[in-house]
Formats: sequence, C-alpha cells, structure tokens
Amino acid sequence: MDQPLEPGLYIVATPIGNLGDISLRAAGVLRGVVAVACEDTRVTGKLMRHLGVKQKLVRYDDHASEATRDYLLGLAAQQPIALVSDAGTPLISDPGYRLVRAARERGIAVTSLPGPSAAVVALTLAGLPSDRFLFAGFLPAKDKARRAVLEELGGVQATLVFYETAPRLADSLTAIGEVLPDREVAVARELTKKFEECRTGAPEDIAAYYAAHPPKGEIVLLVGPPGEAAMPDEADTDALLRAALVTLKPSQAAAEVARATGHDRKALYARAMELK
Repeated sequence: MDQPLEPGLYIVATPIGNLGDISLRAAGVLRGVVAVACEDTRVTGKLMRHLGVKQKLVRYDDHASEATRDYLLGLAAQQPIALVSDAGTPLISDPGYRLVRAARERGIAVTSLPGPSAAVVALTLAGLPSDRFLFAGFLPAKDKARRAVLEELGGVQATLVFYETAPRLADSLTAIGEVLPDREVAVARELTKKFEECRTGAPEDIAAYYAAHPPKGEIVLLVGPPGEAAMPDEADTDALLRAALVTLKPSQAAAEVARATGHDRKALYARAMELK
C-alpha cells in the first residue's frame, strides 16, 4: 500500500508515447493526489484509465486564469496535487512555470519526479554530440524570426535541440540549410511509439526524404554543433599582427591576436618584435 502523500505540488513526468514508460513512483503519486492539473483532460484521462485512477482532473494550460492557479495553490497548501503535461516532463515547452513559481513563493512544497522527455530521448537516439546541448523549445513559425533564432544560436558550441511540428518541418530544414550550412541534422519522430524513427544527415537530404514521405506526429529536430574553425595561416597571422601594431605595443598586439586566433602568445610576441 502506498504511503499517504504530504501536501504540496508534485510535478509528474508522463509517457511521451508508450504508456508502459510511466514509472512506479509516478503511478503511485497519481493515485495518491486529490487532483491532477493537466493540459488536456482527455489526454490525461486516457493515462488515468490505463492506471485505473479516477482522481479529479483540472485543466491547466497556457490560457489558465489566475483564479484557476489560485484554486490549485489553495488545494496544494492543504493536500497533495499533481501537475502533468500531455506528454513528457512538465514545464519543458509546456505550461506550469507560473504555477511552480507561485507555489514556491507561497512556501508550498514542490516535488519533481524524473521521467520521460522527448528532447533527451532524441538526443540519446540521434548520435550527435551530447556532452553539451542547448534545448531551445519550438522554432518560430515565421521565416524571418526562425532565421534570426538560428543565426543567434549558430555559434553555440553545442548540439541544438528544438521541438517542431510536421507541417513546419520542411521550412525549418530549409532555413537550417541556408543559415547553418554544413551542419548535420537529425529528425526524431514518434518517439517510443510503433513508428518511431530517427534520420540523420544534411538538411537538404532530410528535407528531400520528408518531401517524398510527409511526416506525421511529434518531432524533435536536432542540429549538430559547429566544427572547429580553421587556424589562421602564417600570412593571415602576420596581417593581424601588423594591423594590431599600428595602435598597440608588441606585447599588447600579441595578446590580442592570441585571443583571436588561439595561437601561442609568446610566439606571437616574438613575431611581433620581428615585424616591428
């Protein structure tokens, strides 16, 4: 028999597709709360029926009113309630941030249960560098804004992870190919479901495939990190030193060029003295 839960807000990660991915702890918490705040009562209702649970469902999404939030916080102050999203870990490109923040401000206990996240599942599946990654939510729907985001994040030395919709995938792949050429991309879709797939390659190749095979379902779009910039050759380095020496002392010029190129500062200083 599960132990009674203490009052508070329990953030519960739910399956992103396969209902078998619900954790024992998550199932126990959902059985022990008095209410479940969710994006769509129909979606969460399916999971609750799978678990044989009949707790009260309260719709809480991006358009939820302050009155709804206050109602949930009032409950959480006295009894245990859960927050779930339609799929995966709440707050990751899902509503809930304001509820959690307000709960903490009021001194209400907040407990987060680890579990499925489409971004992490896709990252482990794609085979792109995973030592550093940046999750950036959904790319903008409009082309100009989409390109601006890609330009902003293009220099980040990490794999970029986005959520995307099937109708907008082609436009996003085109933008990536033009703004971030020569990057490897991965498209992971229908994760944990029967028709799960993950395709990697150049943006134009992946775009061509999906033009012939229109995608369906939920999509995670990943962009590999930029390659290492080529080290300037001797002629380029000398040109940088000469330009710096116009206004700087040899030691200062060497330090500046070292920062810009990654070359050894002492070697650059010696060369700056020769050039001067």
